[in-house]
Amino acid sequence: MRVTSRALRTNVTPARAFSVLAHHNASRGLPPPAMLSGEWFGSPAVIAPSLQVSSGTPSFPSFPAPVDAPPGVVGGGWFGYLSYDLADPSGRRGALPPSAWGWADHVLRWSASGTCHLESLDGGGPSVSTMESLLTAPPTPLSWSAGPLRRPLPSEHRDAVKACVHAIEAGELFQANICSRFTGSFSGSPAALFASGVSSLSPRRASFLSGSWGSVVSFSPELFLARHGRAVRSTPIKGTLPRRGPQDDGNALLLRQSAKDVAENVMITDLVRNDLGRVCEVGSVTVPSLLKVRPAPGVWHLDSTVTGVLRPSVSDSSLLDATFPPGSVTGAPKIRALDLIASLEPCGRGVYTGAIGLVSPAAGLELNVAIRTFEIAAGTISLGVGGGITADSDPEAEWQECLHKAAPLERLLAGVEQ
Repeated sequence: MRVTSRALRTNVTPARAFSVLAHHNASRGLPPPAMLSGEWFGSPAVIAPSLQVSSGTPSFPSFPAPVDAPPGVVGGGWFGYLSYDLADPSGRRGALPPSAWGWADHVLRWSASGTCHLESLDGGGPSVSTMESLLTAPPTPLSWSAGPLRRPLPSEHRDAVKACVHAIEAGELFQANICSRFTGSFSGSPAALFASGVSSLSPRRASFLSGSWGSVVSFSPELFLARHGRAVRSTPIKGTLPRRGPQDDGNALLLRQSAKDVAENVMITDLVRNDLGRVCEVGSVTVPSLLKVRPAPGVWHLDSTVTGVLRPSVSDSSLLDATFPPGSVTGAPKIRALDLIASLEPCGRGVYTGAIGLVSPAAGLELNVAIRTFEIAAGTISLGVGGGITADSDPEAEWQECLHKAAPLERLLAGVEQ
């Protein structure tokens, strides 16, 4: 498989390119673009200009062998998602398919300096001049509208948290992630919603996928897995305090000093170490960054980074078998947490807390954790929110944490400037 990368002469931003492509494709009945925005494969953005994302593809794609490519080049690959439903022991399903993937033989990739490259696998895709002509067309904005999200009764979430704390006190597990779902009405272009959110929220691991089955609009801050060659990395987020404005600047220090949040993070970091240890070379799994405070829309987060070197025989599918669903959105021990979540949460999670991203024969694999993620289908938009529960959790505080996480996304739907 041959990989090519050619710099475009036109100075176009990822946001403009995505908007131009979304309108161009919609007006011609073509599949919409797919986009990864923020920090992906060392680039601020990767776009598949038009992508047929099908729910009929295998749960996880694979390649017979990696392809040699210059550093940073993506070339193309499989864009898609794995929903949490694939691991739900209850067998429940959300509104969207359990997984959906689409093959892109060419992509647009922006370098850190802002240069846009047209990259392809085996010569796929249009010429540089054709793409330059398309991207310099005047953008015609697409529109969307959404009703306010309906929240579950706060008492329902608090009761689930209480039951989880009781299970922890009984010694069944150390931590579990308990979630609730907000729903509302939606009309118009999901691509336009994604463009608005990327502009106002600047998420680190945003992604957009759409097909006849619906749309996934993700503003995630969290890396689930990055695999480049045999090097693998995961950066679980656990620990949250509000970040509503200058009045909350001091919460960054308070978060790092919070015994409850630190314990949450350390437990899940250890779980991720264990997951990666199942498929990595003995002695290669390390934690180069522990308990780092990072800003995200509306909140401060604690994250840690775990790295390792995969054994030569380990495929991407084997890596996923060992690590999915992400530890930060399940709990420890993971199997017991999955069972408890199924018994306490009233409905399936869908794509929420699954993973979204790209598998490339040239660049490797990167997947986010599908949090801060809208799922859109049949005129309905839904948003999952939740948090990690430990023995020290206060049910009302956990509900408030859900509201803090949802607030920037609710403001986005309401058209409030952020």
